[in-house]
Amino acid sequence: MMCAMAFAKRADMLVHESEPFNAETSRAALAEGPLTATDAFYVRGHGDVPEIDPGAWRLRVHGLVERELSLSMASLRETLPERTLTATLQCAGNRRAGLGAVRPVPGQPWGPGAIGTATWTGVALADVLALARPLPAAAHVGFEGADRCADAGGERFGGSIPLEKARSPEVLLAWAMNGEALAPVHGAPLRAVVAGFIGARSVKWLERIEVRSEPWDGHYQRVAYRLVPADAAVGPGVGVPLGPVALTSEIVSPADGADVPAGPLEVTGYAFAGGERPVVRVDVSADGGASWAQAELLDDLGRWAWRRWRATVTLRPGEHDIVARAWDSSAATQPADPADVWNPPGYVNTARPRVRVRAG
Repeated sequence: MMCAMAFAKRADMLVHESEPFNAETSRAALAEGPLTATDAFYVRGHGDVPEIDPGAWRLRVHGLVERELSLSMASLRETLPERTLTATLQCAGNRRAGLGAVRPVPGQPWGPGAIGTATWTGVALADVLALARPLPAAAHVGFEGADRCADAGGERFGGSIPLEKARSPEVLLAWAMNGEALAPVHGAPLRAVVAGFIGARSVKWLERIEVRSEPWDGHYQRVAYRLVPADAAVGPGVGVPLGPVALTSEIVSPADGADVPAGPLEVTGYAFAGGERPVVRVDVSADGGASWAQAELLDDLGRWAWRRWRATVTLRPGEHDIVARAWDSSAATQPADPADVWNPPGYVNTARPRVRVRAG
């Protein structure tokens, strides 16, 4: 049985599953700073971490291209310009536990820690595609990893993004994370980093890129990682595939159920919106949403990263419901209740975060 220490992870990570390894970042680690430490960064896996010989590894690029490629790590690093990007990755199931409290949902009961922000170093996917020269019929770019996934009959993990997104500068093929070589658990020797999209599109242990006319037809795009209507059954092609991350936020401190001193209390958290929609405001309420005050936005790390925030509320003795809501540049905000966004797979819980504390 694998544990957090086997993957050089902190002991305070919440391990949902050992094989395959699935673990989320603790609230304390999320509160530490603008970047998430690698040893605290969440892990979402559908299969065992594959053993890959870096020297024998090659990246195949094929499909609707003029020129098929077989690239070694040396050729990637020596031929194309190196790029570094700060980006937040978030699992589509982040905060799933809040939906499970409304009605049962399958999958791991993720809290707010299936999210993290790191600096990623590699090459732009656009530069690789420029070498391959997509044909006019090309419309999507698929990724396939080396991991075999038991929940899909041994299929390799894969997914695709639109060609327009793939040609954007924020999509990397990364070999380093937070200034160090990728760890095996995070996708070494090479992974995709699709900034602004759900984490499932940032395929790890990348071995194959296929330029296609249609979206990826594997399990993890045709069946899984889709937004399914509340009254529908999960199945092939049901609902719509998930892509850009929806606006969300979370209260990192204080914890739900905490006993706190009466008087001033600092409330901290994160907010994140995918696509190209920056977070522009976060409001905090100490009375369950009856009144609101704006929080201070912290650490502007760029378009593709979360915004951490803080606010000070004053509490009288007794119980208090602290609520937050984020706003993005499209003037979208978060729905009030998880029941409003419940769906059968338990994805994209964008509801306002809420904690109850007792002041004394």
